[in-house]
This record gives sequence, structure tokens and C-alpha cells, in this order.
Amino acid sequence: MSDSGPPPPFPAQLRNWSGHRSGGVRRLFDDASGRPGEVVFNTSLLARLRGWAAAHANRTPSTPRLVLLVGGPGNGKTEAIESTIRWLDEELGSDARLVEQLRPQYNPPDGLVPRVAQASLGSGRSLVIVQDATTVIAPETRTAAQLLLAELEVALAQPSEAYLCCVNRGVLDDALVEAIDTGATEVCALLEAVTRAVGLFPDASACWPLDKFPEVNVWPMDAESLLLPSEEGGEPPAASLFDAALEARKWPAQGTCAAGAWCPFCNSREQLSREREQASLLRMLRWYEVASGKRWSFRDLFSLASYLLAGGHADQGSNSSPCEWARDLIARDEVAKRKGKPTQASSTAIFQLASAQYQHALFHSWPQDAGPRLLRDLKDLALDDDNTGMGLAWFLQGRRAQYLPTVISSALEGVVEIMDPGLASPDVKVQATLRTAFWLRDIDVRFSRSVSEGLDYVRRQQVLSKVEVELLERLSALDAELSRPAVRRKRPAVATRVQRLVRDFACRLVRRALGARTASVRDANLLDEFQRVLEDASGDELYDVALDVEKLLNNNQEFEISLTTTFGQPLPPPMHRATLVVPARPVRAYDAVALNRPKTPIAFLRVGQGASAKSIALTYELFRAVKELKRGLSPASLPRTVLALLDTTRARLSGPIVRDCQILERASIKIGEGGVTVSERRQGFAARKEEPGR
Repeated sequence: MSDSGPPPPFPAQLRNWSGHRSGGVRRLFDDASGRPGEVVFNTSLLARLRGWAAAHANRTPSTPRLVLLVGGPGNGKTEAIESTIRWLDEELGSDARLVEQLRPQYNPPDGLVPRVAQASLGSGRSLVIVQDATTVIAPETRTAAQLLLAELEVALAQPSEAYLCCVNRGVLDDALVEAIDTGATEVCALLEAVTRAVGLFPDASACWPLDKFPEVNVWPMDAESLLLPSEEGGEPPAASLFDAALEARKWPAQGTCAAGAWCPFCNSREQLSREREQASLLRMLRWYEVASGKRWSFRDLFSLASYLLAGGHADQGSNSSPCEWARDLIARDEVAKRKGKPTQASSTAIFQLASAQYQHALFHSWPQDAGPRLLRDLKDLALDDDNTGMGLAWFLQGRRAQYLPTVISSALEGVVEIMDPGLASPDVKVQATLRTAFWLRDIDVRFSRSVSEGLDYVRRQQVLSKVEVELLERLSALDAELSRPAVRRKRPAVATRVQRLVRDFACRLVRRALGARTASVRDANLLDEFQRVLEDASGDELYDVALDVEKLLNNNQEFEISLTTTFGQPLPPPMHRATLVVPARPVRAYDAVALNRPKTPIAFLRVGQGASAKSIALTYELFRAVKELKRGLSPASLPRTVLALLDTTRARLSGPIVRDCQILERASIKIGEGGVTVSERRQGFAARKEEPGR
């Protein structure tokens, strides 16, 4: 690295990408705020807004005048508004005059940005912008919802006015309640249509333009996945974002930063610059979306890139760069290497360096209760002078406190819960290199014998970083020490417990290192199959799942309804039960697809027929339960959430069914457990007792 030029900005500047720092909030016409990647990432919404700007500027007939962008913070609404203004300016040929009208309104001397900004489009037309519908500026006494209601009333009544508004779902719902209370009929109908269009409904209507409101465009920004290509094709926005974060010219050359070859951040950049590793990361982030039903926002992804590539540790401070923080850890670790007196700072340094690499930052969780117990066990074994053992205990104990960035902590916890490679099936095969593959069971068996044997097995293929190898070597030495008769003699059970923890920690470390780089995570095949179901445009995959759910919901060829209990009550003893039995209820894929809207993050199934038909969401847990039942899982072992979903669906179907004369024509009632059945005959009702085995 040349000494003549300025130092590369990354990874230090990546810390500002986090949502709670300067990169987290975008201000209109302020290029220094909220645009960490320094470019605008293409999305389906931006393509639509560009088309709308051209149509509106050129007075194309039937072009909507109102544009509502719905969603929470961090979804790029402000960026979309600014891009639309610049496109309008360009299409109008006003030579930046539109931008110059609006720039002073969003950069006032007193810093108080008004709720509503206005500009002339020429020829008697105007543009009204509400950049944040939650804003209420004193001395205004009306609520945000009341202000939105008033603005929509004016916009609908002014055919020469274009209205752009960014609104979150809470204000939208409050405005609908306000419209109902005040009797604002026209706006109430509009808000009802908007609320339904942006909601998670199987029959949600078109958004662009809004169904039955041709003057209005609506877009639910938090429903659009940034892990998928936009409607125009090309690279997904998330991939473009990570490309910007990993750009080589913005990083020091490998091994030349303050921390040298041991720098976890430069090593993470070097790994994620490879096609396979980056594709695996993006695949895992998409799997989190399909499994949780949530979406990564721009703010989430910027914060995640900052956390994975620049760290988010509480002790990093704000003055030193991430590489300097890693250099300080390496210096502290020299004390542990020389077997100096263990301290929390020196003994945990190697663990913090390893955990700062992206694969361990992503899969970060360790048993929270293991640290305090390990400290007691090491003292009982007179190993409280061992730097590796004490470092492991202090490291695990430190995981009891908050150590994740708050802005993405819940998402990171969800990633670990759903996909932790440390909990992946032993039958998973990991393709570590082009020529080398590992079965996880082989790794587990070797580490269960000793850390040394496990390390020798994976070391030859050079699939671990230098920090990981160094940490495993020290854990191997601790494992060997715990096997010495002098250590085990007095407290063999304690030594065995500590040894088991050390080997488990080492094995999970290797599993996560390999799993994160290759997307060999927990239930990877199931997650990939569920993703195909959600993204299959033909609907064939969803059709097959619907047939499986039908078998789960019905009892053979019958659908049973309890007549002696209501929903949520426990069933009475079998001899006191009365059950209405009707023909099996069919389950089919919900094929009502509305165009001109983002693809819903959840697939829906239609249960039943006619007036009694209901829709249920195909959640990942339900899909997983169906697949596990086919592999032999007992229905009694289904997760509570799946059982609750099935019970709720049965209850929702039961009400209409008991009032549907057509269905009841072939119904019967089972009484108790003696096989007595009541059914309708030509001369009324009759009871009969079924023969055993029928």
C-alpha cells in the first residue's frame, strides 16, 4: 500500500452505514446523508416511479395524480421521492428549476423541515410532497392522521395537483379511523382500498393504479424483497449493496492494514469477495425472509453490512478504526500467548477476533449459562490460570449482556434460530472446496474424540482462517490438559463436563465456518424447497403442498367438528363427546393473483368450498410440519404454532359448515366412543352402531 495517498476509507467508513449512525437517515437533497452506498439501487418501485414521472410530465391521459408510498422507516421512501422529483424535472425540461424550488424547503435555516412542500410544475399544475406523514410541526394542533385526511381531501378535489406522500401503516390506519368517525365518505373509501391493497391478503387488489381509484398509485415498500431482481431484471438490490461494501479499491490490500493478516474484517471482505461465499450469504438472507415472512429493508441491509464487515462491538469505541481495534486485540493476545496471568482483556482477545469474522458474527449465539458454570469448574480443577479456559469462560459470560447492534438484533437472532449450521443435520454434506467435501457427521465424530483429531481432519484442506486455526490449536491444548490424570483424578465428572464443552465449542466453530461459506445450514434443503414454492410462478409446487395440507386437516376422508366444546376449550372425555362428521374439506392453492403489486411474502391456501371456504397462510412452520409428517413424524409432535393454526382453521370452517344445508345432507354425528352414529334417513334421523373395524 502506497504511503503517498490517503488511507482507504473502508472498513472505518462502513461503521457509518449502520442505521443508528449518519448513514441511517436520508434527508432530501442532502447527498451527505443516508446514502451509504453513494448510489441509488434499482428497485421495482423506482422503475414505476420513473415511468409515472414521464407520463405525468407529458400529460399522458389517465395518469394517476396521487402517489402513496406505504411502509416503515428504512425502506428507501425518501430516496424514491428525491429520484421522482429529479425525473420530473428532467422530463419537464425545467433545467433543475423544480429541484431549486424544493431544495430550500427541505434545508431551511432553522432546521425545521415543513410537513408539506410545494412546487409549480408550470401550466397551472403544482406538486405537493409529504415526505413523512408522521410529521407534525408546532403550532399545529391536529394529529398526523387528521392532517393526512385533510391533505387527501384537498388532493382529490384539485385535478391540477400531483400529490406524493410517504406514510407508515400506523398513520394510515389512524387516518381511516378518523375518516369513519368524521363521516368523510370519499376519503374513507380511498383509505379502505389503500389499507386492503397494502395488506397481506390472498385477494389483495392491484396497487399501481389502485383498484377502483384510477387517480391513485399505491406501493407497499415493505413487501418488496431486496434479495430478488426488480421487475426490470438485473442484479438484486442487496447484491449491489454488498458489491459497494466490498469494492476492493476502498479497502487496504490484504494483510497490509493495522491488524495485518489476522484482521477479521479484511479477511471477511476477502472471503465475501468470492462468488460462492457472497452468493451463499445472499441465499441465507433470502431464506430468512421466506421462513420468517419478514423483509430486509435498506436500513437493515446497510446495518448488516456494517456489522459483518466493520464490527458492532460495544468495546470498539468510536475513535479507532475496526482494523486498529483488531490490532489492539492482537497486542493483548500476546500476553495470553506467553502464558501470562489470565485477564479478561487478554484471555478473550483471540475469541473476539474469531467471532468478529463475518461467519461467526452472523451465527453469533452461544449458550448463555455456560460461562458462569465453566468459571466454577475451572477453579475446581485448578485451571483458573489457563488463558484459553478462562478466555472461553469470560467470552461465553460476555454473551449474557447485549452485544448486538439494536437496529438488527431481532433479525440476527432469527437467523440463528432458523439456520444455525451448528444445529444442521449430521447427514449434510459440505462442499468445502472444488475437490473436497465433508460430511458433518465425520466432523462431529472426530471432535467428539478430541479437538486435535477434529482439527487435523479439517486443517489439511485449508478451509479455516488463521485466527480460527490458532484458536482451535489452543482449544486442543486445553482438551489435552483436561485428559491428564493429574487434572482428572480428584474431579473426573467436572473434567469430563468441561472437556465436553470445549469439544462442542470447537465443533460448532468449525460447523459455522464451513456452513456460512457454503449455505450448508440447518434445514437448508427444506428452506430451498419452500423458497421454490413461494417463487414458483406456475403454482405447481404450491398445488402439491395444498394436497399435503388437506391430508393433515382432515381425518382420512372426513372432516370432524366438535359439538360439545367451543374454540379454545379442552375436549371432554371420549364417552361424552359429540362430533359432527362431514365429507373431507378440500385444500387448494389460492390462485387469485393481482397484477401491478409486489409479490406477497406469504403464500395462501383456500380451505373448503363455496360460502364456507376460508384462506390460511402457508407459513414455514406449517410447510415444515407437512414435510416432517411425510417422513414419519407423529402428529402429536407437531409444534404448538402449527396445531394452533390448524385448530383455528377448523374453528373458522365449523361455523359456516353447521349452517350449510348442502354440506349437512351427507353429515353424521358420532356419539361417545361406542361407535354410535346419528345420520339423516328418509323418515327422519336414525342412530346405528358401527361394527368394529368398519
